[in-house]
Amino acid sequence: MAADAASATFLSILLSLTITLSLVSPSLAMYCHSQIVHGIPFPYPTKYSNCTEYLHHKAALHYTFDPANSSLSLAFAATPPSSGGWVAWAINPTSTGMVGAQALMALKTSTGSVVAKTFNISSHHSVVESELSFDVWDLSAHEASDGTMWLFATVKLCRRSLNLVWQVGGVVNGTRPGIHQMAFANKNAKATLELGA
Repeated sequence: MAADAASATFLSILLSLTITLSLVSPSLAMYCHSQIVHGIPFPYPTKYSNCTEYLHHKAALHYTFDPANSSLSLAFAATPPSSGGWVAWAINPTSTGMVGAQALMALKTSTGSVVAKTFNISSHHSVVESELSFDVWDLSAHEASDGTMWLFATVKLCRRSLNLVWQVGGVVNGTRPGIHQMAFANKNAKATLELGA
């Protein structure tokens, strides 16, 4: 009798877990655990040796660090809050926040094309398109069919501990990003990436 009760309890827990997992939206699936990203194949599944998922904006950074030439090859993915938006990934060489960040951005223009550009973030209200303080090459952007935007680049590093900032916005004015929201996720979209000795 006790075995039957234990078995029934186990089956009840298993059924509850199965129902709960089936209710999780596929859009909440993170990027690093599969070569399929929101239903499309990841563009370069074998190019990157590491991946870090970020809770804020459901973003992910695929990357490979080459110590021989101190370069970081990366693919950054996030989804903007609207179809005409932008995503950004940045290194801040002087601080841990947005001000002072050197940003790579994928922006959707009014013609519907997605372009990749570089911006200096000198203040909360000044985002200036310009070259960055470090070399960037192979910069490109791609938009998946579900609206996820991908940034691809290789950057030259002068340090191996990086203050990262990432962001999403819903408006692009020409080829300039509009101001993003100031919600909790926006204010906390930052991390440190340690690339080792």
